[in-house]
Amino acid sequence: MPGQSFNRLLIGMALMVALLLAAPTAGFPQERAPGISLRDINGRIFSLRDYENKTVLIIFSTTWCATCRTEIPHFKTIYHTYGPRGLVMANIDIQEGRDKVARYTAKYQLPYRVLLDETGSVAAAYGIMGVPAMVLIKNGVIVTRHYRQVDSALARIFGK
Repeated sequence: MPGQSFNRLLIGMALMVALLLAAPTAGFPQERAPGISLRDINGRIFSLRDYENKTVLIIFSTTWCATCRTEIPHFKTIYHTYGPRGLVMANIDIQEGRDKVARYTAKYQLPYRVLLDETGSVAAAYGIMGVPAMVLIKNGVIVTRHYRQVDSALARIFGK
C-alpha cells in the first residue's frame, strides 16, 4: 500500500533525526581540531599539539561578556571535577589585550590557563559566532561544539 511506504519513510526519517540529535557526530567523519598555538597571559605558549592524546576543553570568551562572567562558577566546577582526572582546560579570550585579560583573570580567580587570541584568528578557525562557547576535544578530534552537550560528554569520557 502506498500509505505504508510513506509511513515507513517518515518513521525512518524521524529515527535519523533522533540519532543525529543524540550523537551529533554519528554518521559524519570526525572533525580534527584546528591546531592552535597561543600565548597565555604570562607569556607562555600553549600549543594544542602538546595535548593531542588528552581531552581538552576550550572556552571562548571575552571580558565584556556578561554571560561569560555568570558561567565562571560552572567553568570552575568543570575544572575542579575533571582537571584531576586529566582534563586540560583553557580559556581563549578573543581580541583583547593582555593587561585587561590578566586583571579579569585575577579578579575572577580563574584556575585554568587563559590564552590570548588578540587577532581573533583562532576563534575564526573554530567558527565561533558568539561567546561564551565551548569546544571539547579528545585525542585531537572535536567531540562536541554544542555548549549544552559538554557536561554529558565529559561525564561519558571521565565517568561521573
